[in-house]
Amino acid sequence: MEILDLNELINLLAVLAVAAAIAGFMAGLLGVGGGIIMVPALYYAFTVLDFDIVTRMHLSVGTSLAIIIPTSIISTKTHMEYDAVDFKMVKSFGIFILIGVIAGTFLAVNLKTPTLVLFFSIFAFMVGLFFIFLREKLVDNPKKISNFIKNSSGVLIGFISVPLGIGGGSLMVPFMRTFGYDIRKSIGTAAAVGFLIAVSGTIMMIMGGKIIDNVTTPFSIGYINLLGFIVFVPVTMVMARLGAKAVYKIEKKLLSKIFGTFLILVSIRSFIEYLSIN
Repeated sequence: MEILDLNELINLLAVLAVAAAIAGFMAGLLGVGGGIIMVPALYYAFTVLDFDIVTRMHLSVGTSLAIIIPTSIISTKTHMEYDAVDFKMVKSFGIFILIGVIAGTFLAVNLKTPTLVLFFSIFAFMVGLFFIFLREKLVDNPKKISNFIKNSSGVLIGFISVPLGIGGGSLMVPFMRTFGYDIRKSIGTAAAVGFLIAVSGTIMMIMGGKIIDNVTTPFSIGYINLLGFIVFVPVTMVMARLGAKAVYKIEKKLLSKIFGTFLILVSIRSFIEYLSIN
């Protein structure tokens, strides 16, 4: 691992702090857990620190999931103040989210870094397009969701979230919007579901890193890097609350456009990274 001088270390910490502030705010604002920002930021940090390329993206994904735990708690509590969390929906996803997370962990630990980066890039791009172009075509009155659709969707959301290092909001919000739920209700509920994914995903990534791959990266437990966690958590917790409060002051159509544009930009940056390491 490369030894950084004081200036390089300060610059690295500054970049991480700024990324943490943006991730936390977006987590509260969009119900996405912030993982879609944290993963690229952590990947950059681990690149500067010269972590092994073989495990670099895996550490970014696992650490992101760990950071989402406290962030999702703050975000959910704030949305609860506005009665914007559908706990019946959250409970119905429970065990099926866990099944998906377990399967997703086995996928994540067996994918190589370039594949994980490409997977992340394609996902962010598709969800971004959905919110920019399709959101307004969705109905605005909630429709009944069958148990089969909820159960299978829970497995799918948990399965995809772990390899991406996200709390599932990028999937959960479009899912609820498709069935006519208000954008704010969708965001609040996605934040709560994100907690379930983050807790189970963190446990699985620790086990996957220690038991399956025997990872020995400095200051890490399995695929969770403690330094990244310590830098991000205090900032994201504060900013998540500010972002959650901002939801109720921004016009709903603009909120969807912000979400979509943001994801497109992230996907392009991730794809450039994929080209550089592949």
